[in-house]
This record gives sequence, C-alpha cells and structure tokens, in this order.
Amino acid sequence: MKVFQYYIIWGFFMMFWVGCASKTPHQKIGYEVTSPSNNITIGFSLKLDGTPMYWVKHQNKLVIDTSKLGFELKGEKALLNGLKVVAQDTTSFSETWKMPWGEQQEVLNNYRQMVVKLEEKKGARRKLNIHFRAYDDGIGFRYEFLKLENQGAKNQEVIITKENTQFKLTGDHTCWWIPGDWDSYEHLYNTTKFSEIDALSRQKAASLMQTTIMDNAVNTPVTMRTAEGLHLSFHEANLTDYAGMTLKIDPKGLSMESALVGSKRTGYLVKRTLPFKTPWRTIQIGEKAGDLIESKLILNLNEPNKLGDVSWFKPKKYVGIWWEMHLDKASWDKKSGKHGATTKNAKAFIDFAAKNNITGLLVEGWNTGWENWLGKDREGVFDFVTPYPDYDLQEVVRYGKEKGVEVIMHHETSAAPRTYEKQLKPAYTLMKDLGIKAVKTGYVGKILPEGEYHHGQWMVNHYRKVLTTAAQYNIAINAHEPIKATGIRRTYPNAIAREGVRGQEFNAWSVDGGNKPDHTTIIPFTRGLGGPIDFTPGVFNIKLEPYKDKNQVNTTLAKQLALYVVIYSPVQMACDLIEHYGEHPALQFIRDVGVDWEQSKVLDAAIGDYVTIVRKEKGTDKWFLGSITDENARLLKAALSFLEKGKQYVAAIYQDGKDAHWDKNPTSYEIKKFIVDNQTSIDLKLAAGGGTAISLIPATDEEIKNIKSYPKAK
Repeated sequence: MKVFQYYIIWGFFMMFWVGCASKTPHQKIGYEVTSPSNNITIGFSLKLDGTPMYWVKHQNKLVIDTSKLGFELKGEKALLNGLKVVAQDTTSFSETWKMPWGEQQEVLNNYRQMVVKLEEKKGARRKLNIHFRAYDDGIGFRYEFLKLENQGAKNQEVIITKENTQFKLTGDHTCWWIPGDWDSYEHLYNTTKFSEIDALSRQKAASLMQTTIMDNAVNTPVTMRTAEGLHLSFHEANLTDYAGMTLKIDPKGLSMESALVGSKRTGYLVKRTLPFKTPWRTIQIGEKAGDLIESKLILNLNEPNKLGDVSWFKPKKYVGIWWEMHLDKASWDKKSGKHGATTKNAKAFIDFAAKNNITGLLVEGWNTGWENWLGKDREGVFDFVTPYPDYDLQEVVRYGKEKGVEVIMHHETSAAPRTYEKQLKPAYTLMKDLGIKAVKTGYVGKILPEGEYHHGQWMVNHYRKVLTTAAQYNIAINAHEPIKATGIRRTYPNAIAREGVRGQEFNAWSVDGGNKPDHTTIIPFTRGLGGPIDFTPGVFNIKLEPYKDKNQVNTTLAKQLALYVVIYSPVQMACDLIEHYGEHPALQFIRDVGVDWEQSKVLDAAIGDYVTIVRKEKGTDKWFLGSITDENARLLKAALSFLEKGKQYVAAIYQDGKDAHWDKNPTSYEIKKFIVDNQTSIDLKLAAGGGTAISLIPATDEEIKNIKSYPKAK
C-alpha cells in the first residue's frame, strides 16, 4: 500500500512539474527537452486558445522568447489554434558517421528529441506533429502533417498559403544579412542592428528592381550576435519538396516570421500530398563566432547517405576557361570572334594544370547556343551534347586523361529548366561515356516558365531531380544560381558544391566596385554555414590589368591564398589566367593546399572583422592555415598546439609585405620558412584587406638541419 501511495504522490509531483514548473506567461501546459550536455533547452506549450508556442534557452537564459507556430491553408481552416496535445514522446540519439568528403572525416550526431502530437479539438480533427531536436550546438524543429482519417483518397492534398513560424528575439542584436530575394543570394552582406533591417531592406528592394525581393525580409542563413556575445544563426535543413524560406522582419517587435517563396504561376507557396514533413527550421548557437563554423547541425538534420559508395568523385583543384570571359578577353559564344572554348586553349590549361598538381579543367562556352542565351525566348536554346566546331570535346578529354587532368562539364541552362530536363539523359550519357564525373550547372536569368522563382517549390524540385538523375550516372553537381545549401550533401554526396553567394566574378565587372574587403570575413559565418561554396579564389593579377580600368579584386594577393582554407569547398578553382601564374613563387601554396580534410578548427574569429582557420588534409600529416581580415590591418597570433606532439614541421608562410594594402599595393607579399612544432605561436601580420596562408608539412632531417626555427616569443 505504501509503495502504491508513493507512486501516486510521485505521479502528482511530475504532473505538477510539467504543468507548472515549465510555465512561462500565457501558457497552459508546457514540455521541455534539453540537449545532451544540458546547455540548450527547447520548451513547448499551448496557449489557452490552443495556439502552439515554443521557446529556447541557452545556459538557462532565454534566447528565443515565446513564439508562435502554425499554418494558413487554402480552402481550409488555418492550423493556428484550437489544438490539443494528445501525446508527447522524448528520445535520445547518438551516432558517429563518416563524411565521404568534407571539412572533417567523422561527425558526431548527438541529440535529444521531443515529438509533440497535436490534434484539433473540433471539426475535422486534423493532426499535426512537431518534432523538436536539441543539440549542444543548436536546435531544429519541423512539422509533420498526418493523413486525414476516414477520408479515403479525398482531401489528402494540402496547399499552404502561409507558414506562421515565429522567432521572437530577446534583444536588438547585431545582424549580418542579405535581402529576401526570391531569385538570388548574390548580394553583399549588411551589418546592422536588427531594428535597422527594415529601412535598409526597403532601399535594397528599390535599387535592385531586376531581382524579386520580398519587402522587409531577409534570406537565410541570417546570423546575429547578442549584446552578451552569444552567436545565433537562423536557417533551414533538408529543404525537400517545399518552398525556400525567407524571414519577414518585425523591427519594432524584435521578431521574425517565416515567409515562403511563392509562385505567381500557380498562386500558392507549397502543395503537398498527406502525409509529409516540412524542412527543419534551425538555430545554430555558439558562445564564440567560430562555434558556428564548427557546428554540424545543418548536416545532422539531413538523412544519411542514400548513394552508398561515392569514391568515383575525387575532391580536386581545377583551372578553367572562365575568368577570361569575365575580363572580356574572350567570350562564351563563337560568333563574337574571340571564342574562349577552343581545343588549343583547353590543352594549354591542361598542360598548366598537369604541371602544378591541379587535376581538373572547367571549360565554359563549349556547347552551341551561347549566341542567344540571354534572349527573351530561351527555351530550347542550349544543346548539351553538341560542341562548337573549334572545340573537339573527345580530344580534350583524351588529352586530359593522358596528363592526369579530368574535364569538368559545364551546363548553363539560361534559367530554362524544362529544356534542361528534356536533355538530362543524353547529356549525362555523353558524360558517362567520356568518363566525366562532375558538372557545373548554371541558371542565369529569370526562370522559365514565367512566374516561377529560383527558390520556390517548383525549382527546389527541379534542382533535386537534376541531383538524383546525375547520381544514376555517377556524376557530381556544382550548382550555380542554385537553391540554398541546406545540408542535402549528407544524403546525396554528389551535391559537391554550389555558388549561392556573391562570388569572385563580381570583382571583374560589378558597377559598385566589387566585393568589399570585409565580404569574405562574413560569408563563412552566413552562407558558408549552409554548405560548400564555389567561390573561385586565386587571382594574382589583382588590378585586372590590362583588361579592366575601373574594377579590381579588393584583397591582397596573400588573402587570395588564404581563401583556399577559409572558404570551404571540395572543388577549389585557381581562377586566374594561366599567364598570370607562370612561375610565380606564391603558386606553390596552390600546388600544396589540400581540398579534402580530416579535421578543421577555427582558431580565432570575429564576424566581419577577421577569421583564422586550420585544416588537416585527409590521409596526410599536412596542415594548412588561412587567416584573413577586413579593411583593417591586424596583428593576430596562431598557437600551433593542434600539431602532433613531438613532430617538427616546415611552416611555409605566405604573408602580406610590409607595405601591402588591398588597394594601394595589393601584390606585395613575402614568403618565409621556419621549423615549428606544437609549442610554436606564430604572429599573423595582416595588411588592410589582407591575409596569411601557411602550409605546415612534416619536416625531413635535412630541412630541420637547414631551416631555422621560428623565433620564440620574448
């Protein structure tokens, strides 16, 4: 009897704890789940009217205040209130999985999950589950729409007209953001207080009429720093058969709300058949800026590898017939009389690549159709199997294989995806027959059919179709003008890279003067959190002479080298013209630097100011360091404690010259070599707009004898 009474008392205590101890204002009943180390907590509750709410705490301090959840639907009552909790389950999960390629070899996926099962109190008794996952580096949640009972095949389709996911902030945080453009992520990042986003986003909308910008919204990832120094980044994971999410800003209420990319052609945001799950809504949380880069939350919220062995793809450095078009030295089309994609030119790039430990060649403008690719009627313009007469595709592939250089195919669709889909099979069959394993795709222009947008559900499904079709032919995709990266590379590792950022080419022709010196100190903490970026570093002819007189690259030469480490991609381009490399001493870093990593560490960082990252090459004992700064010169330190204890390394330091400056003297540089070990601390002298790149390679006995040790700190 006493045992029975004990359990009765304990049961009432637990009911009291769940119902009262978790309460915050306006909540009727609450549930919580904490991360494995208990540093992050997600709470859920229903208001008295049955409205779903959630909140997030870090170290027991509120970081996301009580925020609403729900949907508005076409032809149906909204799923916003009138709900009740019918069940709640909490589970734990932990695994370590291996990346076939990536920033590191092994990834820990460790979380606690809470699934709250909701049902309407009245009416159709529709059911909605909300899955919450608490990690030590952030949180994710998604909605699950369940099939309607007793409806048979009827009414099993849902059309979403609005997703009401709210993120209510706890302060006027410092933010790094780009406008909520439905067609492009290629914008410079703004650094403002949250309350200042509204006015600036309206200005962007007015000045960029060629794009489709949702008024008063930002694209994700949008990253923030609180007054206390906590770092937050808002994004989504596993974007599948759904519209991309922008975030509508309420500057006075200090909150954001999901604003899905729509379709003027269909008139809806998302159409799905029950049952289905939405993408994850994510918040990465870090006490330091570098914690955001080291987080693998976005990857972990995607499903495991569905392709199995993908060893047919090899991470690589590549050169290409590309930069010369942006410099107007050559053109994509043959009619212009200065066609770049010729057999002769391709072979010259292959010879250079083979000589310099570069194993890939991209050729743009090889196929017919470029004369009309920007016209109004772009359907059917491109042929993805027919080369121009001055480009012998088979001979270039043969010559490349002979030299150990693999051709990377290029498919520019001119934003006519239906034309591309019709040719996927013959185009990929040609690639497979030639042994070509990777393709760079492009979607320049307004999407056809008219009324669809790059980031809407229709295009999300197109990008996925291209990816899964390519996988059937053992082909990897490097997508430009893409849908945002949301970690799908875990599920489909042939999604090797994508653009989705304002890249190097803007420096060649942008009327605003190109990317500012702080641009690359922001994107690792914003766009880079989604996945690999094909940024195309490696310009040595910084002033772009003699091709441009009003544009230049707004970095030093040393910073161009450091970007190979700072901005991650398994395909890294040495983008400059081969005549600008020649026998340049700094080219040695590009020869040496890795592209596939066993581990990566952020040594020091402040978003928009500077970042220092080190990476260990997979399968070797080589480490590489990249450190970059904004428009301000800096003196940083890098402790090499990550090196193997008891082993000595040759540190080849490629740094800014004493008089280097991103504008006044960008090509001034120095190369120094020292013997170092894990007790060494190196001074990083970064010029304005500059950087430092270091290779750390195990030293031979002869090198230890002949190269002096790095000076010890006094």
